[in-house]
Amino acid sequence: MDIQEYIESGILELYVYGALTPQESEEVSKVLKQYPEVQQEVEQIEAALQQLATAAAPYNPEEMLAAIKAKLLNSKGVVQLQPAAANKRTRLLSFISVAASVIFLIGIFILLNRTNNLRDELKVVQIENTKLESKLQYSEEALTESKEILAVIRDPQVTKVPLAGQQVAPDAYVTVFWNKENNKAYIDALGLPEPPEGMVYQVWSLTLDPLTPTSMGLLDNFSEDENKIFTLENPNESQAFGITLEPAGGSATPTMEQLYTLGVIENNA
Repeated sequence: MDIQEYIESGILELYVYGALTPQESEEVSKVLKQYPEVQQEVEQIEAALQQLATAAAPYNPEEMLAAIKAKLLNSKGVVQLQPAAANKRTRLLSFISVAASVIFLIGIFILLNRTNNLRDELKVVQIENTKLESKLQYSEEALTESKEILAVIRDPQVTKVPLAGQQVAPDAYVTVFWNKENNKAYIDALGLPEPPEGMVYQVWSLTLDPLTPTSMGLLDNFSEDENKIFTLENPNESQAFGITLEPAGGSATPTMEQLYTLGVIENNA
């Protein structure tokens, strides 16, 4: 074995730092027992490491640098250490420098990883805030709509017309609130069953003599509307209202076999 080459390989520094595997440490221990010069080298590495640790505690960058310089240089700037000791110190400092660089890179990686995590968390918060704002806006709109509906229902000038269920749906019921001033009719259709797929409810304004139906519009998106209150234009001189079930898109004339509700305005009864 080339002892000098073995010493300069750096394995002894790793042995002192405890960075070897158990098997590698056991092999180094055998070499220490066989070669006193290797044992001496290990002792010197331990002493150098102890000196560096002493110089760095408590940690102060300027004091540590001054202490290291004081140990390595004499007052004339000449290295005091013997060449072998200087080599050991140099190898030790090189190893510490590499280790510090690795730790620094690991720190940068952790910092970047945490930054990415924070960005992801921020995106989630922004999405949740957007959803919350949408829900808040929807709630405000629903509240405004509810206030408007209540104002219409409580307005004594609004004509209230109850529509009773007919033969095809005897349990159905609807209430029409007709505001003649703004020509709007508010249809409270909570008493209608869900329309079959491909079908839609159509509201009709009726005059009775002669019987003349005029379409006021469709109750679109019936299933999605939780309140089941629909606003339709009604500029007609209505005497009654009726609701039929028609194919999607509505019909030009009411399908009387599918008449669900019908109601006559009281002063026209």
